Amino acid sequence: MPHISLPEAFPGITGGFAFRPETAKPMRELAEALLRSPSSLTSGEREMIATFVSTLNDCYFCQSSHRAAAAHHLDRDYKLVDRVRFDYRNAPVSEKLKALLAIAAKVQIGGKSVTADDIDDARRQGATDIEIHDTVLIAAAFCMYNRYVDGLATFTPADQNLYDAMGARMAHEGYLSASTDSRRPKADIEKGLSPAG
Repeated sequence: MPHISLPEAFPGITGGFAFRPETAKPMRELAEALLRSPSSLTSGEREMIATFVSTLNDCYFCQSSHRAAAAHHLDRDYKLVDRVRFDYRNAPVSEKLKALLAIAAKVQIGGKSVTADDIDDARRQGATDIEIHDTVLIAAAFCMYNRYVDGLATFTPADQNLYDAMGARMAHEGYLSASTDSRRPKADIEKGLSPAG
């Protein structure tokens, strides 16, 4: 049960977005820029960073929806996404991504936890300054999104099919196309909104 009166039938972050469209717009735009804009990191890699941080923060809605988005960017490879979520050091991903995930894990604890050695290691693995910057910002932004979702105690569905539909929509349509109109029918919402957190 949400802590405040959020529009019914809007799961997770979309409830907050529908409640306050003025803040939803820049939050959606940030997610679009971080996760889908042109980058030397693939959208799948960036979604895995978001999923990883959301998992560390124990935000069920965000880790489930972004897990699905990452999988849809990676030919529906949920197994790979879960390996990254729970054991990235042994996951079959690049050493560069592992170094960036190590930075993301430090940001999740607190920004000052990131050390010069963490940055040097990422650079040794081929990470650019933009990739390091974006990893830090994705991790920081998802700490915010996760706390927004859980701090309001938003409605969190358990149905993984719903998250799969959300993930498909996020991966293929992005974060700017979804409406936050609280009058949208529940059946339309259940087809999969594009959350950002």
